Amino acid sequence: MPEKQDYYDSLGVGRNASADELKSAYRQLAKEYHPDVNSEPGAEERFKEVNEAYAVLSDQERRAAYDRFGHVGLKGMPTDFGFGDIFEEFFGFGLGGRQRRSAPRRGADLRYDINLEFEEAVFGVEREIELTRRDTCSRCNGSGAEPGTTPVRCPTCDGAGEVRQVRQTFLGSMVNVTACPNCGGRGEIVSSPCLNCSGRGIEQLSVQRKISIPPGVSDGTQIRVSGEGEPGLNRGPRGDLYVVVRVKKHRFFRRKNDDILLDLSINLAQAALGSEIDVPTLEGDDKLRIPAGTQPGRIFRMRGKGVPHLKRNGRGDQLVVVSVDIPKTITAEQRELFERLSETLGSEVIPQERSLFDDLKDLLSGIVD
Repeated sequence: MPEKQDYYDSLGVGRNASADELKSAYRQLAKEYHPDVNSEPGAEERFKEVNEAYAVLSDQERRAAYDRFGHVGLKGMPTDFGFGDIFEEFFGFGLGGRQRRSAPRRGADLRYDINLEFEEAVFGVEREIELTRRDTCSRCNGSGAEPGTTPVRCPTCDGAGEVRQVRQTFLGSMVNVTACPNCGGRGEIVSSPCLNCSGRGIEQLSVQRKISIPPGVSDGTQIRVSGEGEPGLNRGPRGDLYVVVRVKKHRFFRRKNDDILLDLSINLAQAALGSEIDVPTLEGDDKLRIPAGTQPGRIFRMRGKGVPHLKRNGRGDQLVVVSVDIPKTITAEQRELFERLSETLGSEVIPQERSLFDDLKDLLSGIVD
């Protein structure tokens, strides 16, 4: 599969290019590679690349997403770049073969950010959300005409929604395509506009939908809900709804891929003598055996106690990083016992070589919440 184009390279500008610099570069390249004036092989493809690049970089939201994440950041955003509209904006004429304005067009995609608790992201949840979107008018069913009346075909454009004129430009003969002034590009004339939507065929509504969040989602996961975007034009298909997951931090647990990390403190006696302790997990307390002589920083793996793998079977593990709690205050009896223990241990201080556990601890210390 060919590598996706770099939009800045396509326009021949730097990543810090201003809006004016982008516009100037686009003007020059669009003139050079327009199919009507450049018949060389590859000119049409180059022309499409230039238009796509400018469509992304001239839009602040798309450019910010592209700068941060590359082409992956554009997923979920509307992909109808409207090349013909961009070219017409600059040069006053449209592109050959552009879609008729009265043809069905897909509706815009919508985005909804949903906040989840840590456990909800791990195990999945069903949520009811409310979003405001444009929808087909419930009174006229999208026709724009008051019930009992029918729109008629526009006599000016014969239902095309656009009028065409041939113009002579520096590029040669060009077809100037504009919205029909009589029907506003709809291709129909509504003599009795709908009282609910004033003839627009759409209304603003608040709708409620149940959204199923699968187990194992993480912060930033996008869930596509097909057909829940805005309605299309001229009875075109609806866009989609993209639900973006935002996961709250947990008081104790952290996540690294599908593993759960937990820092746990044990006392001196438990570390020296060994013990069986109760360890919190996402599904309640579970037993963990601490062997005698456990050193600070040791990591214990509790298999299958992590996050369910998204879109496949199995779960990650829970990694318990042990630290030894040194008491800040002790009783007189405890002091006497420690002093007697100290006499048996000696006072020699010995430098320790780094162990595998130290390397693992350093690796885990780079993990962010």
